[in-house]
Amino acid sequence: MDLALSPLAQPFPDLPQIDGVTIRTAKARYKEWDRCDLTLFELAEGTAVAGVFTKNVCCSSEVETGRDQVRLGRARAVVVNAGNSNAFTGYRGREAVETIMAQVATHFGCPPSEVFVSSTGVIGVPLPKDKAAAGVAAALAAQPVDWLDAARAIGTTDTFEKGAHASAMIGDVKVQLSGIIKGSGMIAPDMATMLGYIATNAAIDPAFLQQMLSRATEGSFNCITVDSDTSTSDTVLLLATGRARNEVLHDWDSPGADAFFAALNEVCLSLAHQVVRDGEGATKFITVRVTGARDDGSAHRVALAIANSPLVKTAIAGEDANWGRVVMAVGKAGEPADRDKLSIAFGGIWVAESGLPVAEQDEAPVAAHLRTDDIRLDVDLGLANGAATVWTCDLTHGYISINADYRS
Repeated sequence: MDLALSPLAQPFPDLPQIDGVTIRTAKARYKEWDRCDLTLFELAEGTAVAGVFTKNVCCSSEVETGRDQVRLGRARAVVVNAGNSNAFTGYRGREAVETIMAQVATHFGCPPSEVFVSSTGVIGVPLPKDKAAAGVAAALAAQPVDWLDAARAIGTTDTFEKGAHASAMIGDVKVQLSGIIKGSGMIAPDMATMLGYIATNAAIDPAFLQQMLSRATEGSFNCITVDSDTSTSDTVLLLATGRARNEVLHDWDSPGADAFFAALNEVCLSLAHQVVRDGEGATKFITVRVTGARDDGSAHRVALAIANSPLVKTAIAGEDANWGRVVMAVGKAGEPADRDKLSIAFGGIWVAESGLPVAEQDEAPVAAHLRTDDIRLDVDLGLANGAATVWTCDLTHGYISINADYRS
């Protein structure tokens, strides 16, 4: 399936290599395409790992296994398969995962529990063990590649490669973070709704690494939606090789912990935004900000109701400031709201205040804002101090075209 570059695409950044991480790719040929579709991350011994996974109860064997593995806190390798999600495949799917883990573990001389596997693509087709084995063997023998090659290899309906980088000072040691992600459809916040891999050379205790990733996820990967659908396969892994030789971060009181967390937040938020910018068929990036809610959780749920509304998303696609659809979405969210206190703005221009349309509204500035590709929608519930921001995209016919033809 040939997909046009998203009009919201961003250039791939120059990501530094992370000491202790070697990336290789190969052609397993999971689909009829001539491209690398298997990625292997070789990690230094002792690498700490944290992970967040989809909450979809029909998840893949890769997710089930990964949830157990991440509790052990160590990783030696990660294998990513593109083109086949290996979900809803029963014992055959589990066998394929275990075969890959055993093959890689034998090569590196590590326990199979230190080999993580992710797969993405069509649901319901068992991952071919022969193709996987051949692909892994080819990757193990391949020359190292860079982050861009890896980002390209893990994609499916992505139209551009997504990456992010940040650095932080831990004491007098500068540490680096580099990350890539794939995702453009089947995106809704229920952790994680994509495949993402972030690596750092920092030395961090595995339990604390998990705390930081989980917290960063709440403000990034769990605040985006393209279509309200939560995938069966989604995973984000954070890998810390420890090669920077900094004083190990053990908890929030460790010197440098705040700086590292700020850098991690920066990477996660950038990657999350790029997924939305590559939303299937997207032409507009939409920020939905809800204030005045009962509490932050309530604000978050109202914001998601707005961001997931097909009527709101199609109105913005059509550059129509139909704020009545926003009223509808607020009302259906199941959260405390008062019609007569509700205010709505597009691009910072209030079109409705305290339950009434703004009198003698000049629609020209609003129309001009909606013609841009970066849309701001503000909703003030007028009840209390709860606030939340989520990010989404518009809904166009392109989304239908891509998903109607997905298996071909």
